[in-house]
Amino acid sequence: MTVKPFRVFIGFDAREAEAFAVARDSIRQFDRHLMINGLVLDDLREQGLYIRPTQKRLGKLWDVISGAYMATEFAVSRFLVPEIVRRQQWMGWALFMDCDMMVRTSLTELRALLDDDKAAMCVKHDHRPMFNVKMDGQEQTSYPRKNWSSVLAFNCDHDANRTLSVDFVNSKRGLDLHQLCWLDDDEIGELGPEWNYLVGHTEGVPDPKIVHWTDGIPTLSAFKDAEYADEFFTVLHKWAA
Repeated sequence: MTVKPFRVFIGFDAREAEAFAVARDSIRQFDRHLMINGLVLDDLREQGLYIRPTQKRLGKLWDVISGAYMATEFAVSRFLVPEIVRRQQWMGWALFMDCDMMVRTSLTELRALLDDDKAAMCVKHDHRPMFNVKMDGQEQTSYPRKNWSSVLAFNCDHDANRTLSVDFVNSKRGLDLHQLCWLDDDEIGELGPEWNYLVGHTEGVPDPKIVHWTDGIPTLSAFKDAEYADEFFTVLHKWAA
């Protein structure tokens, strides 16, 4: 059996540039051969991939279609990953990750778990935030399938993901996209919780593979002593040096 190619996309937000560096370099510690791309909003606009109407309100990005603030610059752009891959005539599997994460193992372990019959795979959290504010004052919303899209493996060869065209992604509400509205339930495969360990929320996982500081990264004073913050700063200081 031929193993499909595998590459990684990490969401980029200028406010979390240090987190992006940690996410990227934590992968490179184990997998220097993997192709890693940042999803940068200005680049996607220049390429005609991101044409979604947005505004700046109170210093934050406002999504006109959703009628809501965007917590990050890559809140919606993650769903363009299959289209980006198609345009590059690359195909295979593509893993999207939020930038507020750290990888603690080789992603070849994750690649081995991906089911080629599925359109996407993720950790199927039942995440119900206890607070209505996160990060640097961003609104913390609650909805079904919350955080499913924060670590999301796309099977770019699957017919169902052809729905994720430029027009589709740029016209749907963010809430619908984050709930994987274009997929039937049986097209979504499940990964174990160790592949998207929500700090302060996930329980019963002694050795997570991907750590996710969904409430706030350790460089924020309120989260400097969060779980695995010491490992975060080790990777960060090595990058900075």
